[in-house]
Amino acid sequence: MSYRETSQRLARYRGEIAELRKKMRALQQAIEPEEVARYEFATVQGKVSLAALFGDKDSLFVIHNMGASCPYCTLWADGFNGILPHLENRAAFVIASPDAPETQEKFKASRGWRFRMVSHQGTSFAADMGYRGERGWLPGVSVFKQRDDNIIRVSDTGLGPGDDFCSLWHFFALLPEGSADWRPRFSYP
Repeated sequence: MSYRETSQRLARYRGEIAELRKKMRALQQAIEPEEVARYEFATVQGKVSLAALFGDKDSLFVIHNMGASCPYCTLWADGFNGILPHLENRAAFVIASPDAPETQEKFKASRGWRFRMVSHQGTSFAADMGYRGERGWLPGVSVFKQRDDNIIRVSDTGLGPGDDFCSLWHFFALLPEGSADWRPRFSYP
């Protein structure tokens, strides 16, 4: 197939994806939120409640991160760091992992991350949200809202190679060989 024909077909597919996203947003808006417990997390400054993570916002993104040992979670966090001011203009944002707060702070400093981090170590938070499986922690994102005196979860989704939350995969998709089994590393030679 010629370059022009392929480009036209790809443009149609991208249009279909955009239409599907509209349907997904409409379905998301119709979801019945689920009330969640008032979890507490650990930070280097001490305990912090889920409610306090909202700050002055009524929406909160919590990234379920597997911790400093995961190069994929590090890849996503590196990307979130770049768009943090835009995210925080609209909602509160925090990364939650099972690592101890001291480990989080050390890793955060080594990566130049600017977002807040909390440890869910010793809590049921990740499991209750569906981000702990038989083989361990799972990456994802949950969105919470404050409604009266309650906290509700209004959406969530897993993170993984090729998802919509890491632009790198979409750049690689433009290469003829795609990602070609590429795997992230903590650093590159």
